[in-house]
Amino acid sequence: MSLSVAVQMDPIDAINPLGDSSFALMLEAQARGHTLSYYTPSTLAQRGNTVTARVHRVKVDDKEKGLHFTLEDWQKTDLTAFDVILLRQDPPFDMNYITTTHMLELVHPRTLVVNHPKEVRNAPEKILVTSFPQLMPDTLITRDETEIRDFRKEFGDIILKPLFGNGGAGVFRIREGDENLGSLLEMFNASFREPFMVQRYLPDVRKGDKRIILVDGKPVAGLNRIPAEGESRSNMHVGGRPELSELTAREHEICEIIGPELKKRDLIFVGIDVIGGYLTEINVTSPTGIREVKRFGGPDIAVMVWDAIESRR
Repeated sequence: MSLSVAVQMDPIDAINPLGDSSFALMLEAQARGHTLSYYTPSTLAQRGNTVTARVHRVKVDDKEKGLHFTLEDWQKTDLTAFDVILLRQDPPFDMNYITTTHMLELVHPRTLVVNHPKEVRNAPEKILVTSFPQLMPDTLITRDETEIRDFRKEFGDIILKPLFGNGGAGVFRIREGDENLGSLLEMFNASFREPFMVQRYLPDVRKGDKRIILVDGKPVAGLNRIPAEGESRSNMHVGGRPELSELTAREHEICEIIGPELKKRDLIFVGIDVIGGYLTEINVTSPTGIREVKRFGGPDIAVMVWDAIESRR
């Protein structure tokens, strides 16, 4: 089976190929003999019900940054010309991102968009997770200062973060008595129009924030990310130390509960975050971890994702 594949992503020259999951998916598509193209969301255009983009044919090579791709000249292309589109640009999940999902919904399912654009739009990572309150730490979504101060009074030690942020940006730990809360809320109110997410701080984060990857609703690997000394965030780009990690009984239980919902929504490639047995996020926009899992001796998740995609064609 040879498919015509396009990847909607951030500029390919700016990615780190050694750690980029989109790049891993592109390498696997190319290895399977699929024709591979690439475009950025800024080139999307809609006229009536026809959606086009300025698309480059691309070849990828598993080399260092700068040598990892070659592009042909762009061609304005109707996106229904492709069999598969990978929706892979990174958040922030803002109105620009939401608009691209509306545009891609016009070509899906004639062209299979992965993940499903409607479900990506309706399932931002910090919102979808609230469908499973029994799995989460105590959580508040609001921009009301009184509610936030009452929440801190109740739990003493809290995490405050943007509702639609990513990569650990803007995540703050605020302990009981911390006099910076008022100033921080002023900054959040000036920076974000949306409510904020406030959660009870989980001390077990010192043992790691585990990214569990699910393909077609089934868990396939776990990557524990341990925060650096003096850092409350475990994201790898801020110094978190990754290590392959077997799933615990509790983590299998979490996956068994959420897996059917992910499959029902046709969310093929998903990454969830678990701290101390609590589900904190469900990442569906542009999940990461493929290359790290393989590098540490785990399965090749790109193979599993493409097996799932090909089963739908």
